[in-house]
Amino acid sequence: MTTLGTPLSPNATKVMLLGSGELGKEVIIALQRLGVETFAVDRYEHAPGQQVAHHSRTITMTDPAMLREQIEYDQPHLVVPEIEAIATPMLEVLEATGVVRVVPTARAARLTMDREGIRRLAAETLRLPTSPYQFCDSLAELQAAIEGANNQPGIGYPCIVKPVMSSSGKGQSKLNAPADVARAWEHAMAGGRVSHGRVIVEGFIDFDYEITLLTVRARGADGAIETHFCEPVGHLQVNGDYVESWQPHPMGPQALEKARQIAKAVTDDLGMTLDGQPGGLGVFGVELFVKDDQVWFSEVSPRPHDTGLVTLVTQHQSEFELHARAILGLPVNTTLRSPGASAVIYGGVDAVGVVFDGVAQALSVPNTDLRLFGKPESFAKRRMGVALAFDADVAVARSNAKLAASLVKPRAA
Repeated sequence: MTTLGTPLSPNATKVMLLGSGELGKEVIIALQRLGVETFAVDRYEHAPGQQVAHHSRTITMTDPAMLREQIEYDQPHLVVPEIEAIATPMLEVLEATGVVRVVPTARAARLTMDREGIRRLAAETLRLPTSPYQFCDSLAELQAAIEGANNQPGIGYPCIVKPVMSSSGKGQSKLNAPADVARAWEHAMAGGRVSHGRVIVEGFIDFDYEITLLTVRARGADGAIETHFCEPVGHLQVNGDYVESWQPHPMGPQALEKARQIAKAVTDDLGMTLDGQPGGLGVFGVELFVKDDQVWFSEVSPRPHDTGLVTLVTQHQSEFELHARAILGLPVNTTLRSPGASAVIYGGVDAVGVVFDGVAQALSVPNTDLRLFGKPESFAKRRMGVALAFDADVAVARSNAKLAASLVKPRAA
């Protein structure tokens, strides 16, 4: 799709985002800079992406009939899932019948909509190194998986329990002893995106650090699909939720090569269409654990990653610009412009239509920028914005980003 149309005209190039949060908003902005007509779909009105798109749609994206009706009505050229909670089997039907092209593929959207699909692909099909794991459908199964049963050893403590379908660390717990199991099960049931009743329990890996390796599948000058890598993004998570990220994260050459091999293996597979063609394009956020020269696959998102918000200040083309260009078949450039960091701004309060104090003070911190997402409703632990900072020294950038984030104070109006 190297010929682009004019928005709101009969020859428009039309792209629909399913899920229009802060990441989708940045993708929409990048697409609009290339003259693409954009459709922002979400489950609630006035989502961040809806505020900047040409068209706003509010539907239940897990309803197959509703999803199909919306896509057939708007007739986008590309559908870009930005979240997991979507009726992905319907996307597979629409892609297979030629109604629309799904980014990167409908198969990738289905496999990554929950942790079971992608973990089984990585560990059992691709044989990539992962933590030990089991899937459980009840509290009793979870206890048996951890502690062992029928003379079979369990995963043991410490371990991590997550809903098979959740985002931003919701429902995730670290368990250190048997007394933690029941609480972790209830927390997972409350934190899952869909009432699924299923969890994954993972053995705890004593890693040195974890990274996101932003991996880009894009067409080269000869039309063939090429794989590009951004510099590793380091990040800090609290209860599974990203609170800081920085780029680049230092890695030894062996660990970096292994990380790239794992990322390419999983994205090559997810890039395959239903008919076995390597057609999937775009950015993938591949999460990896690293200890010395050992690397383990953790998770992958077939879309820009929240930890990659740092690329808004570090790269010549942010992960959102890379995604927009790649899915349109355009050249990409993953070059680092400057080391930098990001730090999350939480809502702090439960309120509708919050106001933000301290913005001027935050932007007075050297080499900083802000993104306030425009979410219509705030919760105490909802991500409402991010502070960004660049500096030749990553440690300085991290310090400045955290300082700027701390100065922004959301409050009820």
